[in-house]
Amino acid sequence: MIKFFLMVNKQGQTRLSRYYEHVEINKRTMLEAEVIKNCLSRSKDQCSFIEYKDFKLVYRQYAALFVVVGINETENEMAVYELIHNFVEVLDKYFSRVVSECIMKYFLSFKALG
Repeated sequence: MIKFFLMVNKQGQTRLSRYYEHVEINKRTMLEAEVIKNCLSRSKDQCSFIEYKDFKLVYRQYAALFVVVGINETENEMAVYELIHNFVEVLDKYFSRVVSECIMKYFLSFKALG
């Protein structure tokens, strides 16, 4: 099961976050900071799967954008890794070039409508 979904730039700023389990706001900030630190500090030669606390992190880097998904122990890491790639491909088709500013602009305007 997916616990959360994050899109983060290379400066460590969260561009998009979606939680599928209740997490208090102050704990979200701490969780995001730790997750971002763990993912950004890894080299490209290291595996894109990290065991962290009671769940796993699966991440992919696209230029200056990191997509991080937190999953439970029973979820298939490769399936989530491929899900991230498919998600970014859809964004790339929609925006013609995926950059965090476009994503933020789109999601902010979408939330304003809803």
